[in-house]
Amino acid sequence: MGETVEVESPNPRAAATGVAEQLDGRRLERVEAVGKNLLLSFEGGLVLRSHLRMSGRWTVRARGSVTRGRPWLVLRGRGREAVLWGGPVLELNRRAVRRLGPDILARPPDLDRMVAGLRLAGRGREVGDALLDQRLVAGIGNMWKAEALWRAHVSPWRTVAETSDSELRTVLEEAVRLMRASVDTGREERVVYRMAGRPCPRCRTPIESRGQGDANRTAYWCPVCQPWERGAGRPGA
Repeated sequence: MGETVEVESPNPRAAATGVAEQLDGRRLERVEAVGKNLLLSFEGGLVLRSHLRMSGRWTVRARGSVTRGRPWLVLRGRGREAVLWGGPVLELNRRAVRRLGPDILARPPDLDRMVAGLRLAGRGREVGDALLDQRLVAGIGNMWKAEALWRAHVSPWRTVAETSDSELRTVLEEAVRLMRASVDTGREERVVYRMAGRPCPRCRTPIESRGQGDANRTAYWCPVCQPWERGAGRPGA
């Protein structure tokens, strides 16, 4: 940050956006993460929004390092360069960010606002589905959703109406703890995500999995430790 950067888009799909031409020769003033979006602010009021989805990645390295393939974007400063690989969302646009809910990794996170937002999701909406809605809480992905719900003993299939404010808050607190630890250490504390059929670490019951929500993202849960309704039950039971 603070340097005037050279910008190019070796990848034809990224070059078609015209982003590089508009940013080349401008000073990079600020970089911030908002939910799953990375925002790079340049002089003149231009803001580059990057979303990596499941396959993209940014790397920062010495300027002039050997490059194999065609990265989406390269920002070159005096001694270092930032390289974006496989970035499916790359645009000069802040509008989508304005629609995001509070950031789960903010310091401190606004848990009260997050709980209130989840309540607005609708009483009949399933908690596991609502947690992935970036308009309600920004930053939680499918893996951290599964891990946080398991640690809070809350089923992803519970409706918002069946879940108390204190339970929602516990789920969010677990998500904050897990995600912050991952950022700080580079390690993922994972016990149920993609563990279908393996024994639950608490009760040894096999972990179950099933698609959830309009996007059919796979939910992972223990049917004993995370009852669907308070007391007992599970989807399809």
